[in-house]
Amino acid sequence: MASDSNVERDEPRGLNVRALLESCADDLPGLRDRALLSAGYDTGLRASELVSIEVEHIIEAINPDARLLRIPRSKGDQEGEGATAYLSPRTVRAIAAWLDAAGIEKGAVFRRVNVRRYKARAAVQGRSINSISSREAWDLRKTLSKRAEPARVEYDIGEGALHPASVGPIYRSMIQRAFDAGALADLTTEDLARLLKGISAHSTRVGLNQDLFTSGEDLAGIMDALRWKSPRMPLAYNRNLAAEQGAAGRLMSKLA
Repeated sequence: MASDSNVERDEPRGLNVRALLESCADDLPGLRDRALLSAGYDTGLRASELVSIEVEHIIEAINPDARLLRIPRSKGDQEGEGATAYLSPRTVRAIAAWLDAAGIEKGAVFRRVNVRRYKARAAVQGRSINSISSREAWDLRKTLSKRAEPARVEYDIGEGALHPASVGPIYRSMIQRAFDAGALADLTTEDLARLLKGISAHSTRVGLNQDLFTSGEDLAGIMDALRWKSPRMPLAYNRNLAAEQGAAGRLMSKLA
């Protein structure tokens, strides 16, 4: 996952996706966020495409632990020919856990989660009838004892898909939580502040693009994996990496 504030001039600033995934809680928001980031990284989908995923779009793959994702339409597919992306076993497990916990069987996979938190309440003994002034308009029901209630959290799952604009803030919140939990120990507070400014829903697409380049994939393979129609943007995203890993960079690293 990369910051994409200025891909033409900025050095890529990477984040450990595994650390972010492992920092997600096992409550409903955490399960959703884990599935969202995992799917976003696997597929390199844009925000509008990512939130458009429906249960029915996830189909079987040759690997029984993986799945394929049908993409009915995307920004680069103006003719509506459709495309297919790969969902890793890690992502399949994350999506299954989220869908099961949220009770989602069809329709939009990634939905809003409203959280309502209730504080604990101790038992309350009402006032004695004799202590109530005649001038007070007192509801006698308030004189009865109220039972103690433990703190609790309630969740409300939306019916429709997340708005594309919500993906970036979700990613930034995940990074902040992972940092607070000590999972991003290499980052200073100043590093974090700079990085968060460049994080958007597009960051998983940038990160996958750069990771594919670093792993040795050629431009044609990267364009196919991320459904690029032109080499301009993948080359721009990998410009700094290309300088490091090109012929001169490899030679100088051996001489250092």
